[in-house]
Amino acid sequence: MDSPANPLHALLNTIVCGDAVDRLRELPDASVDCTVTSPPYFQQRDYPSEDQIGAEATPADFVQRLQTVFAECWRVTKSTGSLWVVIGDKYIAGELQGTPWRVALALKEVGWRLRSDVIWHKPNAMPSPVRTRPTTDHEYVFFFTKSKKYFYDADAIREPHVTFTEKSQMRGGRGHFGKRGGTPEQGKNAGNSNLHTGNWDQAFHPQGRNKRTVWSISLSKFREAHFAVFPQKLVETCILASCPPEGVVCDPFVGSGTTPLVARELGRDFIGIDCVEAYCEMARRRLASNSHRGGQPAGNTT
Repeated sequence: MDSPANPLHALLNTIVCGDAVDRLRELPDASVDCTVTSPPYFQQRDYPSEDQIGAEATPADFVQRLQTVFAECWRVTKSTGSLWVVIGDKYIAGELQGTPWRVALALKEVGWRLRSDVIWHKPNAMPSPVRTRPTTDHEYVFFFTKSKKYFYDADAIREPHVTFTEKSQMRGGRGHFGKRGGTPEQGKNAGNSNLHTGNWDQAFHPQGRNKRTVWSISLSKFREAHFAVFPQKLVETCILASCPPEGVVCDPFVGSGTTPLVARELGRDFIGIDCVEAYCEMARRRLASNSHRGGQPAGNTT
């Protein structure tokens, strides 16, 4: 249990205003279980703060600043902890910059281990008038860990099986089910005795299949925010997978407060940071208005 004198204790379940690096430096080493965040995108929006990230002159400068932030996140993360970063790309003079992967590779340089890249597909993405390329309806979600051995609860985020439903794309359809030697992929499944003896049900986890790397989640709205906000379902998936019960979730770019809100609803502690005071106040109001769902309103730390 953290003592009142512990810096972590003072910042738990609060929204903190200030530069992300400066405020992260107030946290002890190895004090956070999981960080879920979406940093400002390169030259996407002008924020009312001298500390803002995203207004740099070049993509390289932008990546370097994020690298500094996430190096500090690495320090405060437990050895079993992880980091989820949601980030989109940017076109400049008609050329895609490859920003998400630049950021991902830069984070590897400061110690993060890249475990997975996820495609966040947006079914309700904004339409685009472009006629020279496909319309973008996705962003990247990068999953990093601090070490080789880390907390990950695959069962908490399993998906429904497709094989035993009308959505199955197996060659021959449902005619294979329950038939001895009925598996259509003899090469890949040659060693699976359950499939070849018709015991299909024994080859699938009863709670569903393992989470895939394409997540179809609609953009969310919050009445106070004049921009699309983090979908709660996306944040929920990351926290359930990577933060143990009663663990600590951090978001150094907290925005409207979706990550703290979801963390609290899932029984986790949180630390939210943003350099824009108006966003910090928005997040606090949002948490306070949802306090009837459980937990306490976020503290006011400046």
